[in-house]
Amino acid sequence: MQDDFNWDDRPSKLQYTLVVAVIIILLLAIFAGLYYIIIGSKDTGVYEPNAINTEASTETGIIENTENSDIITESSMDTTEDPQSAQNQTTAELGAETEITKILISDSAKETADITVGIDVSKYQGLIDWEKVAASGIDFAMIRVGYRTMESGIITEDDSAKYNLQEATAHGIKVGAYFFSTAVTEAEAIEEAQWTAEFISQYKITYPVAFNCEGFENTKSRQYNLTKEERTTLAKAFLNQIYESGYTPMFYASKGEMEGDSKWVTSELEKSYKVWVAWYPAVAYPATEKADYSGSYDMWQYTNNGTVAGIDNPVDVNVAHFGYANEADAKNETTPEQIEANVEAGYTFTEVNEVITAKEATNLRDIPSKGANSTVMLTLYNGQTATRTGISTSGWSRVVYNGETYYAVSNLLTTDLTVKTPATPEPDDGIKTEFTACDEMVSPKIEVNLRSIPSVTDPNSVVVATAKYGETFKRTGINTDHGWSRVEYNGQTLYCVSSYVWVYEEPVGE
Repeated sequence: MQDDFNWDDRPSKLQYTLVVAVIIILLLAIFAGLYYIIIGSKDTGVYEPNAINTEASTETGIIENTENSDIITESSMDTTEDPQSAQNQTTAELGAETEITKILISDSAKETADITVGIDVSKYQGLIDWEKVAASGIDFAMIRVGYRTMESGIITEDDSAKYNLQEATAHGIKVGAYFFSTAVTEAEAIEEAQWTAEFISQYKITYPVAFNCEGFENTKSRQYNLTKEERTTLAKAFLNQIYESGYTPMFYASKGEMEGDSKWVTSELEKSYKVWVAWYPAVAYPATEKADYSGSYDMWQYTNNGTVAGIDNPVDVNVAHFGYANEADAKNETTPEQIEANVEAGYTFTEVNEVITAKEATNLRDIPSKGANSTVMLTLYNGQTATRTGISTSGWSRVVYNGETYYAVSNLLTTDLTVKTPATPEPDDGIKTEFTACDEMVSPKIEVNLRSIPSVTDPNSVVVATAKYGETFKRTGINTDHGWSRVEYNGQTLYCVSSYVWVYEEPVGE
């Protein structure tokens, strides 16, 4: 076999050298590539998620890109080689749309995923006893702070706003706010937001600040000719300004106005702002678990006819799909002026100046209400005069008696000072007023004083008790000449004005 070998066929030294050189070059290339992958990218400026400057991002999900920012946004990158970029995805299928967080959320207070229940109030809820509201378990209150008038376009403070903000927070209820807009230009919408932000700056506003706009289809509204696109632009201007002022903005409207972009371009608004939808089911929350609304929402106003301790009038009740771990600080550290209760909140009084007396007798109260918050201060009798300074459309009169201001039911008063209560015979060894015997149950129409003798003028007549609406007691005698009834009440024989009670009939069972 060795005789077949030819030494002239051996590779030359040059060939060996070339082969070795190629192998070395290939090894160097491999090592260089590995070095770049493992180490080099840290200093090249190539985007890597862990390199984001976390100080530049906030809980709002908004990241500001400045000249000195270390953040490289996707729009500034070449994504052709990124397998996760949209252009390199092999399927056009979209997953179910869901919302992780809203874009515009203030970081003044740490938001949680708790379900919280609250109310929204204005002057129309009247004088609110916030201590009782707090004890009822309410988590938050959205308080109307003001509105722009429908026709003249004047920004106006809600009469009860400062008192409600003051007392709600004082009793541990977290608060938000809302403004009722009738803006017709972006400048007006921004003005409303700036006014709102300034108004609430001294208070701890933890919950959102909402834009509320209704009645735009009323021909008298200054917004009547605006399109839904124009109104949506105004809402954005307001809400963006609220966010710039350091508060979480929120858009409010009814389901019917928002569904399918009916009256607002809701599909745009819900991308940037919290949404507060009003929809009232036949059976209230929590029996009805969620709003029958196809869009995204964060707060649901589920009734406008709620009953809450401390509020005499019906109130809107809401469930929010968020809460707060702490209370926000006021933007303005100046302590707000202490506000006294506005007892006429929710009432419209026409100013008058006239002398009145009671037709027979009427209670003078500290506030224009017969609710639990109202106190009877004294009784005005026929023949005693007072000055009426105001009459409300809801049936109350503001009267000044002995220099003090009180409130009385208007239809129990008269300006005819000649009207006299029928005289009652003087008592002589008992009651001389003749009563026709009867045996029937009666109940006060509103409330009625029960007296020791059948007279409102006799100095010996003492109010022993006051029966309230809903109470029942036996009438044992009636006098039609002078209008008195003899009744049995808590084991005592007492007397009351007959026109203040009616015969009580037991409800008939089904």
